[in-house]
Amino acid sequence: MHTHYQTEIEPSMLVPHEAVFYHIYPLGFCGAPLHNDFTSPMQERLLKVIDWIPHMLHLGVNALYLGPLWESESHGYDTVDYFHLDRRLGDNRTLKRVIEACRSAGIAVILDAVYNHSSRHFFAFKNLQQEGVESRFAQWYSGVDFSRHSPAGDAFDYATWDGHYHLPKFNLMSDEVRSHLMDATRFWIEEFGIDGLRLDAADVLDAGFTRELQAETDRLRPGFWLTGEVVHGDYRRLTEEGGLHSVTNYECFKGIYSSHNDVNLWEIDYSLNRQFGRDGIYRNILTYNFLDNHDVDRLATLMNDRASLFTALILLFTMPGVPSIYYGSEWGIGGAKGGHGDRQLRPDLNHHVMNENHSGDLIDAVHRLSGIRRSCRSLQLGDYERLAVEDAILVYRRGDTVCGINISGQPVSVPVQIGGGAENGAARWRDLLNGGEMSAAEGGQIRLEIPAHWGVVLERA
Repeated sequence: MHTHYQTEIEPSMLVPHEAVFYHIYPLGFCGAPLHNDFTSPMQERLLKVIDWIPHMLHLGVNALYLGPLWESESHGYDTVDYFHLDRRLGDNRTLKRVIEACRSAGIAVILDAVYNHSSRHFFAFKNLQQEGVESRFAQWYSGVDFSRHSPAGDAFDYATWDGHYHLPKFNLMSDEVRSHLMDATRFWIEEFGIDGLRLDAADVLDAGFTRELQAETDRLRPGFWLTGEVVHGDYRRLTEEGGLHSVTNYECFKGIYSSHNDVNLWEIDYSLNRQFGRDGIYRNILTYNFLDNHDVDRLATLMNDRASLFTALILLFTMPGVPSIYYGSEWGIGGAKGGHGDRQLRPDLNHHVMNENHSGDLIDAVHRLSGIRRSCRSLQLGDYERLAVEDAILVYRRGDTVCGINISGQPVSVPVQIGGGAENGAARWRDLLNGGEMSAAEGGQIRLEIPAHWGVVLERA
């Protein structure tokens, strides 16, 4: 049925440690209807992404994470068909045009993969509803129990994602389910040349399934990247046992905004040391780092002081891992989760209008920081070592690069020991963020002059 595959697949163009991601939630970004009626003709709303490519390039983006795209019932995480673009966004040719335009601009593309659960409108679940105990698809879902009715009115009960009965949970131990999802993965790689997948609800996926997925995707497209959504728990379980290359770093997301609001950088310092310090438990994991996304309040809403957005960005681009900017937050827009869904978090935006109505200071900061990160190998792969911490000051080393932030309203002068030896004592350091130079004093000590609500990024001159 889905056989028109390309035969020559090039290695992925995504180099994760060099990546600066831009995250788009397509259904909201494109202004699609909230619900799919499955009868309306397709509309190529997704082509809007092409118009945003120059904006992404100005930000310094070289990788795009597109949220759920497959035909779904409403918000995209309730998949109905794994082989077709949601008609509210276009058709498969629409997506191919978008991906080709991105790749031509040097932007790798990864997609959301919702492999834990489906919609109740998915063909296997509908057959289960219609044929009951006689359905061959009963083994496609977890916890199917014909001795009791579901709260949704079905003649059977079943497992769900997080108690949501509109999201029945797949049985990933089923060979047929695995085969269907692997076929879909091969289709998107071979037909569209995607560079990776972000696995939704990765913390509850079967580890054997994710290992099989990793092996198959790496065979199909060397360098293919699998990152997983993990809100709680030990990230090592997903990367070591489940074969994923990366996970979402919710711990540091929380630590960044909380430590700013409380003027207590000891909090984020603790997380960074725990994760990436000399004895850090995640030193070998290239985490997917973010300041906000489609599921949490916007950073501008979370922060008490807009000035804190700048130092949060400096942390994002200089801490270990891969930085990601969620569309719209480069203008500092707000947005909060509400009782009627997440529409405020997933708006339809026009970048021309946004540039006219908002200051470009945050965009300038992202542009500068992404350029520094993409040109500085220490920021991509260097070890993490804290050098100094106070309530409002944090200074750390990333390999041969020294970074510092000051979240107070006053400039500060901070003496930092960067190591002994004649080579450090005589070294001059260039401030990549502010265009200045500093000299190390005798004994390897340097005095950092950090502006208010800003930072420094020093490399040896």
